[in-house]
Amino acid sequence: MASLPLRALTLRQLQFFSVLVEEGHFGRAARRLAITQPALSNAIKQMEKLLGAELLTRSTHRLELTPVGAEVLARTDFLVNTFEVALRDIESTVQRGRAFVRVGVIPSASARVTVAASEFLQAGQREVEIAWRDAPSTDLLAELRSGQLDMAVAAITEPPGGLVCVDLFRDPLVLVVRRDHALAAAGDASWEAIGKERLVLFESGSMPALGNPARAQFEQGPEPYRVSYSETLYALVRSGQALGLMPRLYTSLLRDPELVVLPLLKPRIERRVVLAYLPGPMRNVAAQELIAFLRERLPQAGEATVRRVASKERHSRR
Repeated sequence: MASLPLRALTLRQLQFFSVLVEEGHFGRAARRLAITQPALSNAIKQMEKLLGAELLTRSTHRLELTPVGAEVLARTDFLVNTFEVALRDIESTVQRGRAFVRVGVIPSASARVTVAASEFLQAGQREVEIAWRDAPSTDLLAELRSGQLDMAVAAITEPPGGLVCVDLFRDPLVLVVRRDHALAAAGDASWEAIGKERLVLFESGSMPALGNPARAQFEQGPEPYRVSYSETLYALVRSGQALGLMPRLYTSLLRDPELVVLPLLKPRIERRVVLAYLPGPMRNVAAQELIAFLRERLPQAGEATVRRVASKERHSRR
């Protein structure tokens, strides 16, 4: 049980602290919270007094978190986000008779996850409202830890601390080349065969951790282009400026007669696609049921996709 001084902390004080850190300025935070600057300053001082530690170092130009402040902020954000979602839960359940669940998904897996979620909604015994969030894996896992999401389908290279991760399927890297490129006729490619050609890959998510070690091992050529969107990656490949390096999931809907997708072998590098959620009791029954459904449904969808892709690859070599 928390000590008596800590139990005097209020949710309002925690909300003030969270907004202040986000704004980085007492004046801006006070305006956003619709209170006076002295009231905000007093609330933070009261928090520090109850905690027995400084949360912020203050200077003329900026605010910085102390080590204790950083630890408190992580837990504050979780409590504030959980409270906000609880209010939406109450609104959704009481006013509309629906449970509310927040799901994060990497864009490359969105088609598969949304289809499975639709099956869940159609088969369910209760009304459920799903709020969707698409973002890179690193963002989704951070939002999951802070209480902004109930679950996330994300790609990882190492197990993320503090979360339950259920393996769904593996997603290997592939090479996207122009149809008239010399590698296209081979049907697959090795890292060595890429030689000194420039690559283009995604700048965020799991790609830096997957692609950079392989490039270093085989002493690849110039520094790759780094982009945020698949459309830009395909455009650079189509124009002959680079070869595309990306997870296979992204290419499942690619229908471009100018481009060819090649399995990338020797070594075969894969990312793990997982269903992640916080350990402990779930916020509501609907979230528990959706997690159980996705744990069973998504690996089956992954196996079916692998079989379809493998069949297309065999046909392309004939």
